[in-house]
Amino acid sequence: MFFNSPHFAIFLPIVFLLYWFVGNKSKINQNYILILASYYFYSCWDYRFLFLLIFSTLLDYFSAIQIEKSTTQNSRKFWLWLCISINIGFLGIFKYYNFFVASFTDLLNSVGFQANPLLLKVILPVGISFYTFHGLSYIIDIYYGRIKSEKNFVDYSLFVSYFPLLVAGPIERATHLLPQLKVRRKFDFEKAKEGIYQIVWGLVKKVVIADTCANYANEIFNHSNSMNSLSLMLGAVYFAFQIYGDFSGYSDIALGTSKLFGIDLLKNFNYPYFSRDIAEFWRRWHISLTTWFRDYLYIPLGGSKGSKGLKIRNTFIIFLVSGFWHGANWTFIAWGFINALYFLPLLLLNRNRNNMEDFKIGFNISSLQILFNIVITFALTCFAWIFFRAKTIQDAVDYIKRMFTNLNFSEQYFTIERYNYEIVLMLLLFVIIEWNNRTKIEPVSGKNSWLKLSLCLAAIVALGVFSDYKEFIYFQF
Repeated sequence: MFFNSPHFAIFLPIVFLLYWFVGNKSKINQNYILILASYYFYSCWDYRFLFLLIFSTLLDYFSAIQIEKSTTQNSRKFWLWLCISINIGFLGIFKYYNFFVASFTDLLNSVGFQANPLLLKVILPVGISFYTFHGLSYIIDIYYGRIKSEKNFVDYSLFVSYFPLLVAGPIERATHLLPQLKVRRKFDFEKAKEGIYQIVWGLVKKVVIADTCANYANEIFNHSNSMNSLSLMLGAVYFAFQIYGDFSGYSDIALGTSKLFGIDLLKNFNYPYFSRDIAEFWRRWHISLTTWFRDYLYIPLGGSKGSKGLKIRNTFIIFLVSGFWHGANWTFIAWGFINALYFLPLLLLNRNRNNMEDFKIGFNISSLQILFNIVITFALTCFAWIFFRAKTIQDAVDYIKRMFTNLNFSEQYFTIERYNYEIVLMLLLFVIIEWNNRTKIEPVSGKNSWLKLSLCLAAIVALGVFSDYKEFIYFQF
């Protein structure tokens, strides 16, 4: 069930009405309705994997209780690592087994050994990386005594399976979400209205921006050997807007949907393409994942403390693991490696926390420097996205090589029978709107909100006929 599908347009109002008119009398009724809705939502993808979600929930729930009950450190460690091992084991089997076997086979073949690997014919359970990380953060927090274990199984089950964030995040923390699930929510009209505005803006990002850019990005990447330098550069830019519109659009819809039920989720994007350096970009992009790796991997490894060698090691570990989290392909690892290279000079020069404050643009030299830094950061990000989008490392290398050697900057006509002018103008308008809304809580709300809402809905309807309800990119992760 996609957020941008008719199925969800029917599903959401039904759950909303049941939640507020049938389950409004108690917290337990509200949670039962949400958990049943969440299991139905997940089973619409493939009901066979519902058991995996329930098993993961049971594993983390009972492991947390055992960790808290343990009287010795060895016992606590046993339950912690048992839970982590099983969770990572399932993730490894479904997501990474074939990758490791195929890579090892290629290595053997390269030195003259012929191997016939046993590959698994399994599909990747949607959202497994997200709900696995929900549970792992909970278990680790229990182990370190940051929170108490949750004894109410319904409340904990809802924390793991809550449908707005189930399949593509944001990756929630028990310290933030669980307290909201343990009290009865009261209907707040202003919050619900804000949620509707956020859903609509998320659909604009997905249907109008991401899906339109996808038509061009796919055309260019799929036929890169016949594209000139200008088209290849535009292809990288189109994919940059596609993945931003797609994923931040999903996050907006998830946050907006959750507000309809009186529950706040963590903010996942903060206008990342207006970052002044790569460090700032990673503080603004997929915030819930970035902070997860920071808190549960980077800091335990030593973070930015210690020798330069330790800093370099930790930086590469965090980015390579982040790349590998996105998918079992060397292209994602290369993408993580490139971002580590971008980040490293900032870290070694102690400039990785230089751009923490907000900024304003005026008619002065410093503003020109800020704009220049934003453009350079965006260009570097687009370059790295080429590896993220390419099917193989060789495809990415060939794409980049042709982009810098073809040196033909004339406009090309695509087989999708659309020129570039319209989409470039649309993206410029989108950038202006995003820039204007940097300091606002919600782009559609505020002055003339009904006019902005009407224009957004008109754009969704007008361009939605071309979207074919394309799935969200991050569903594959």
